[in-house]
Amino acid sequence: MSDEGQVDYLILGAGPAGLQAGYYLERTGRSYLIVEAGDAPGTFFTAFPRHRTLISSNKVHTGWDDPELRLRTDWNSLLSDDGPLFTSYTPRYFPPADALVRYLADFAAAHRLRVSHGTRIERITRPRPGGPFVARAADGREFSAARLIVATGVSRPYVPGIDGVENAELYTDVSVDPADFTDQRVLIIGRGNSAFETADNLIETAAVIHVAGPGSLRLAWQTHFVGHLRAVNNNFLDTYQLKSQNALLEGTVQRIRKDGDGYVVSISFDRVDEIVKDVRYDRVILATGFRFDASLFSEECRPELTIKDRFPAQTDAWESVNIPDMYFAGTLTQVRDFKKSTSGFIHGFRYGVRALHRILERRYHGIPWPAGDLPADAAAVADAVIARVNRSSALWQQFGFLGDAVLLGTDGSVRYCEEIPVAHLHSAAAAGTTFDGVAEYFTVTLEYGADHDVINPFDVSVRRPGQQDTTGLDGRYLHPVVRHFTAGTAEPAAEHHLTENLENEWDSESVHRAPLRAFLETRLPAGATARSAG
Repeated sequence: MSDEGQVDYLILGAGPAGLQAGYYLERTGRSYLIVEAGDAPGTFFTAFPRHRTLISSNKVHTGWDDPELRLRTDWNSLLSDDGPLFTSYTPRYFPPADALVRYLADFAAAHRLRVSHGTRIERITRPRPGGPFVARAADGREFSAARLIVATGVSRPYVPGIDGVENAELYTDVSVDPADFTDQRVLIIGRGNSAFETADNLIETAAVIHVAGPGSLRLAWQTHFVGHLRAVNNNFLDTYQLKSQNALLEGTVQRIRKDGDGYVVSISFDRVDEIVKDVRYDRVILATGFRFDASLFSEECRPELTIKDRFPAQTDAWESVNIPDMYFAGTLTQVRDFKKSTSGFIHGFRYGVRALHRILERRYHGIPWPAGDLPADAAAVADAVIARVNRSSALWQQFGFLGDAVLLGTDGSVRYCEEIPVAHLHSAAAAGTTFDGVAEYFTVTLEYGADHDVINPFDVSVRRPGQQDTTGLDGRYLHPVVRHFTAGTAEPAAEHHLTENLENEWDSESVHRAPLRAFLETRLPAGATARSAG
């Protein structure tokens, strides 16, 4: 095995997450290699989405000069000190997928990342428990690594267990030419953006389009989960509710049966006590998402799966729950905030990869989490919190999942740490790892209100009349939340919500700063304040 094949970190996949992980390993001088099956980075995006338009926002004109603030509306750029930024590649708000492919190649080249292209890994073994992983490529080369970072994404179609599902055409393969569906009755199974992207593409040519799936349709503008149906893909709903032959079917597809030139599909409808009806179609398309491919891992190092076996199960440090030293990056990490925050998307997982790098630096290289010292008084802590929530793009994008931490040491010290996975902070503080000598701590997050995903944000009747709220407790839009914890306890001792603001500027002296200071004055230990004053 060559020296190139022996590294500390082997990254599987040169997509956005793999390149982001490589960037941080390169910057810190670690031994690593990225292996990529394709001839260039971002191979997945050369084929998907099928209709070649991304739904990740690319807001070029923001009125801001601060690059950190600009990342709040730039959902495609990777993190780096000196670019490149995706916003310079296209002015389109919903950009073409090919622009992302070009950007990823340029990012890898600009930072001289170590990528082995055309390297299709066929098998990963771990011959000795706790020993190095060995990855064998299709061309016979082998790569040995102490640690794996799996950034392959969800590369296989998820095929549900429907009787006769083999009769359906897969989203990955079906024609994208609307003319191929002229005057046909089409059933699309699935309720995500790929299903509605496909339906919108057929509106002008298909005779009838039905989109089927169980439960209530979730809309991204209401739930704030960008994987739910986005407005850019919901033209189909107009054709349903305004009586243009199309329909949304709330129910479970039980069977697909070939019948002559078409298909008979048995559907159990949710709205009518699960009555089963047979409906005839000319075409049936399966658009039910993707899943992780665990087949290349041998039995002794195959990661445990979860959520219908679609994703690898992970700890709060993004490590496999059953295979030590195997970590995950990118869209695979959405199991930690499934359908709640943004770990499944570039604008979320880029920060997750940075946090993962800091965890790896602490675990394997003894490098502590970056921290700044603060005076142990309420005014200083409040100023630090206000400054961060008004500028941070990480807390903005990874709402409720990543948080800053104000750590109160047993020695009376106060440290401010940025962008920690909140669940990891809790477990690490309880175990006394990662963050040493912590007695108490505050978390600082940006969050939506508790019932934000069920309340219609355009319904003014849900707002309570009266004076301006300075507690933030009625806030259903994004707003800062500060919670106080004692190390080792799962529930907060107290919490404070800063009231929401139309411009997302939480810096009013009377509405934001003064109430936060008052909260902190009641929670900061008196002994710490006295030591600071002395």
